[in-house]
Amino acid sequence: MATINDNFLRIKESYLFSDIAKRVSAYTAAHPDKKVIRMGIGDVTLPLAPSVVEAMRTAAAEMGRQETFHGYGPEQGYPFLRDAVAQYYKGRSGVDLDTDEIFINDGAKSDVGNITDLFGPNNTVLVTDPVYPVYVDTNVMSGRNIVYLPSTRENDFTPLPDPSVRADMIYLCSPNNPTGSVYNRRQLAQWVDYARRNGSILLFDSAYEAYVSDPALPHSIYQIEGARECAIEFCSFSKMAGFTGTRCGYTVVPKGVTALDAAGRPVPLNKLWLRRQCTKFNGVPYVVQRAAEAVFTPQGQREVREMIGYYMGNAALMAETLRGKGIEFAGGVSSPYIWMRCPGGMDSWKFFDLLLEQANVVGTPGAGFGRCGEGYFRLTAFGSRENTREAMDRLNRLL
Repeated sequence: MATINDNFLRIKESYLFSDIAKRVSAYTAAHPDKKVIRMGIGDVTLPLAPSVVEAMRTAAAEMGRQETFHGYGPEQGYPFLRDAVAQYYKGRSGVDLDTDEIFINDGAKSDVGNITDLFGPNNTVLVTDPVYPVYVDTNVMSGRNIVYLPSTRENDFTPLPDPSVRADMIYLCSPNNPTGSVYNRRQLAQWVDYARRNGSILLFDSAYEAYVSDPALPHSIYQIEGARECAIEFCSFSKMAGFTGTRCGYTVVPKGVTALDAAGRPVPLNKLWLRRQCTKFNGVPYVVQRAAEAVFTPQGQREVREMIGYYMGNAALMAETLRGKGIEFAGGVSSPYIWMRCPGGMDSWKFFDLLLEQANVVGTPGAGFGRCGEGYFRLTAFGSRENTREAMDRLNRLL
């Protein structure tokens, strides 16, 4: 008889955002007359940029002609998009990447989990707490030990390495989901130094790098000296350009990043990742990759910057409301997330229920992101301006 991977029994039976959806569905079914404003899941609401839509339309027309039809594409992505990503890194961060270090994917979430295929089950994984659940669940599925580094108000939600803790794989997210905090260069340099000293791999999630507005803050881990020897970076078009329903992103695996085989010999992860992708991934559709390429054109960049500015305007409204009520929070400056303290010392799920039932506003309980998230609550800036303003009016009256 077939047996299961018992590690799946170690993860929670349901995903955080599934729990939220069930509660909201039950409430709306019981109160169909109520207008519920959703600020929990980080899904975008603005349409794709005009230049992106035009590129997609042109590519779709190409697929309808014999002479320009595209079947299977390269698993690592078409050269035109990999070249565009490389140029973006050069212009945005001053980072030089070889195109064969760039792998196009169907969103950062996929590769953040899939990258674990390259590592043995005996590796110890370090995550900051609170944490994006995918980092934890995908490694628990593989049987790895997880250690947690508290991310708290005392360390400004940017925890630094603990010399007493030894980890082989380290997940960092900056700008952070859920806390909205951003590591500076000095702090990231400490993480790179730690990884190099311990032979660890930094798995750096920069899905929100396009929201960084302070020129002193890094957009990429590769702006830190030595990172090309120890770091893999994940990024996405989802929040940069509204591709949550279109699905496209990229992973950077420098050729200098290695891990040890059973005999203690260093093995380049770039070649292993290429092999893995060629075996288990058929690539992102041509039409989607042409749309993503348009994001990096001068017009595309103007349009997505306008989109990001709109969402950050929502974040400013949220921050203004919370400051007016004297509620402590993080984020909302170089991040589309607000990480607020639950008022009156309330626990996060109780505040979720209060906000849903009394104000008809949905957020995300901090406890769903880990033990250190208890007592906090995440709100996203990805709604419409009208709904964001109304939600803040409701919150203001409630509190």
